[in-house]
Amino acid sequence: MALNDKQRRFVEEYLVDLNATQAAIRAGYSEKTARSQADRLLTNVDVQAAISEGQAKRSERTQITADMVLNHWWDLSRADPNELIQYRRQCCRHCWGEGFGYQFTPAEFAKKETEANDGPEVLPIDPQGGIGFDAKREPNPDCPECHGEGTGKLHALDTRKLKGSAKLLYKGAKRTKDGLEILMHDQAKALENVAKHLGMFVERREVSGPGGKPVELVTKDMSPKEAADAYAGTINGDD
Repeated sequence: MALNDKQRRFVEEYLVDLNATQAAIRAGYSEKTARSQADRLLTNVDVQAAISEGQAKRSERTQITADMVLNHWWDLSRADPNELIQYRRQCCRHCWGEGFGYQFTPAEFAKKETEANDGPEVLPIDPQGGIGFDAKREPNPDCPECHGEGTGKLHALDTRKLKGSAKLLYKGAKRTKDGLEILMHDQAKALENVAKHLGMFVERREVSGPGGKPVELVTKDMSPKEAADAYAGTINGDD
């Protein structure tokens, strides 16, 4: 059966964003009944065929296949956020100092010496735990200052060097009053899209009668033709 003008418009609008309710509204259906009309239209075999045909033509034009889209969502859902931002436990200043004393970096100790030499008196600088602090070292489990816990630090990786699924996950970065925020795409939504694509969810659809009204239950005996006409009324509605 050929589609009427409103059904064809619905198919065109649905292919824009796959939002059935909004597509029904844009196609000219009432906002009050748009949701039920959309559900009904999506169960219409002719509408389904038109949507499938439109998707196939678009895939041919863009050279984008369903498998490509599925792989994109799958890779995104499995991306590791640690490839974008990490919370690290690093050694404290006393962890690896001599006698667990405070440990300087070479530049820090040189600055201390310069400040002391520029003062009114030349005072000896106590290196305490020595020189050579490396913030990347693991905490020392025997450290009496941090008790092996070290210090916590947020570390954002260089997004210019992201590859694979990490690059898919990265959405951007912005400065907030609390500091830098790394934005990521929704992995739960990506996994949901995969599940829908593979038919893992059974969607519940409400079937309504003409004008979005409840389907009238007929309890009397009907002839085959009467039954067919009643069923057609629930499918075709007020197109």
